[in-house]
Amino acid sequence: MVRRDALPGACHLCGGSHGTHGDRGWICADCGWRYGDVPDPDLPLPRIDVVYYLRFDARVKIGTSAQPRRRLAAIWHDELLAFERGGRAVEQQRHREFAPLREGGEWFTLTDPLTTHVARLRADGDPWQLYARWLSAALRG
Repeated sequence: MVRRDALPGACHLCGGSHGTHGDRGWICADCGWRYGDVPDPDLPLPRIDVVYYLRFDARVKIGTSAQPRRRLAAIWHDELLAFERGGRAVEQQRHREFAPLREGGEWFTLTDPLTTHVARLRADGDPWQLYARWLSAALRG
C-alpha cells in the first residue's frame, strides 16, 4: 500500500516536503528522489539543459542554460514562467516560432501565441519541480 504524506525531513535533492511511502521507502513527490539518499558531493551533477521563459513587464526572454539557478539570478526579471527541456536547438526553434513577436535579441512580446505555449509547458508543473524531476531521473540513470 502506498500513501502520500509529509516526508520525515526535506528531500536532499530538491528540498520537497511531501512524498509517498511504499516498499522502496519514502519517495519525494516533487522529484522522485528516494528520501535518505544523498547525491555524491564528489561527483558533478548531470547536465540538464533547459529553455527558460522569463517575464519582465509585458516581454518574455527565451533563453537556454545548463545552470538555470545561476543564469536566472543574473537576469533582471519579474517571473519565471516555464522551463522546457532542451538546449540551443530547442531555443533556436522557439526563436523562429515566435519571430513575429521578437522585440530584439531574445526578448519577445507576451501575446497570445506565446502565452498559449507557456500555458502548455506550465501544465506539466512548476518549473523548479520539473527541473528537480529531470535531475532526479538523470541521477538515477
